[in-house]
Amino acid sequence: MLDFSSSFCDILKDRMAVFLCFLFLIISSATGCDRCVHQSKVAYFSKASALSTGACAYGSMAIGFNSGHLAAAVSSLYKDGAGCGACFQIRCKNTTLCSSRGTRVIVTDLNSNNQTDFVLSSRAFMAMANKGMGQDVLKHGILDVEYKRVPCEYKNQNLAVRVEESSKKPNYLAIKLLYQGGQTEVVAMDVAKVGSSNWGFMSRNHGAVWDTDRVPAGALQFRFVVTAGFDGKWIWAQKVLPEDWKPGMTYDSGVQITDIAQEGCSPCDDGVWK
Repeated sequence: MLDFSSSFCDILKDRMAVFLCFLFLIISSATGCDRCVHQSKVAYFSKASALSTGACAYGSMAIGFNSGHLAAAVSSLYKDGAGCGACFQIRCKNTTLCSSRGTRVIVTDLNSNNQTDFVLSSRAFMAMANKGMGQDVLKHGILDVEYKRVPCEYKNQNLAVRVEESSKKPNYLAIKLLYQGGQTEVVAMDVAKVGSSNWGFMSRNHGAVWDTDRVPAGALQFRFVVTAGFDGKWIWAQKVLPEDWKPGMTYDSGVQITDIAQEGCSPCDDGVWK
């Protein structure tokens, strides 16, 4: 793994250098306490579909993520879409109602209500309860909680690329990133024809969707700038989309992202997770 704090800007020499350096500094400052314990409140949606159709653009497939334990996160955690797919462990502080284990959720939407850091699916909300007390937890509606970011784990599942239906050969390509593991964020993407070093940058359209109107002809490869806390690195997926790629199809990238944030949390700890 590269130490971007000292060498990132020296490594990048193409036209993306200034943009990526600036973007990295923003993301670094935002992710510095990802592993810390935070105190807040959570509410819930009665229907998980409200979260699956949210700002991250996962659509109905989100219902299959993490056994339907989904969450909308406030803007500081959503991070303009970079936080889409992030995993958090959340537990309520009412020990009469709730277990010490809590529930693990995946971010699929933006929570615009600043009264709570998360709005959970009802399934995830009930999962915080002690055995047999799920309905009692629901009756509260809003709960005091503590939470921390945890790695996402997709066993035997590589990072996948779904070509969005809006893509149109040869002029426009929009892709959605799925099954991004670890405690990471993709902060930049490039695309090139397989075997070529002529990389073109992609832009985050919204949520987990990236796009470009400069689509190389032929089979396509991708490279990603992935950050985990204050560390970051390039990840290269050498053969992802075939020459005859089609909208609506999902393709295996052949790579797994498993990096874990290494930073300490003493400056920003709001609690101790025991």
